[in-house]
Amino acid sequence: MTLLSFLESIDTDILMAVNGCNSPAFDSLMWWMSDRWIWIPLYLLVAASLVRRLGWAKGIAVIAAAATVIALTDQTCSSIIRPAVARLRPSNPDNPINIGLHLVNDYRGGSYGFPSCHAANSFAFALFISLILRNRYIAMSLIAWTTLVSYSRIYLGVHYPGDVIGGFVIGGFYASTCYMALKLLSLPGNRFSGQDRSRKARGKRLPKTARW
Repeated sequence: MTLLSFLESIDTDILMAVNGCNSPAFDSLMWWMSDRWIWIPLYLLVAASLVRRLGWAKGIAVIAAAATVIALTDQTCSSIIRPAVARLRPSNPDNPINIGLHLVNDYRGGSYGFPSCHAANSFAFALFISLILRNRYIAMSLIAWTTLVSYSRIYLGVHYPGDVIGGFVIGGFYASTCYMALKLLSLPGNRFSGQDRSRKARGKRLPKTARW
């Protein structure tokens, strides 16, 4: 057995184990977790937090940068890597293992699954915002959200665990690269804190949070 075959075997075993631990309640939860549109309130909450901490100008700039990170991540995964790798989703009818999968609402996704766009986009967003805000609780909440979204993709049988890991790598690359670019594009002395507007006026020491 080659190394690649060994890794694919582990990938399949984990997928079948996660997908096999199903129930009607989990079906509903994982279906809900995997829905892109259900998370719009989270995005709006993060956007409001950015504007409140950084002010309108810098807040909007970071929101635009976050949108760029997600767009780059999504297009790299869906338009470049997926067609090149052409790894069938587990749920694809042409993939022999689809026969043993538990499918929710007969959902199969598209043809190819490597890497997972859900995993890549959610991790890119979570990491980029965490790097900007430097808040432990926000970072932990976003990472928990990313983990649940990614788990739901495996549970639904539309991605192998390897697809999710590949998505994390790509999302992490774009998030960290765009964050560094944002720092380099900032003018000298333009590092900021979420509370700098009010605290600068009072001459108080600024906390080491929410800065680029």
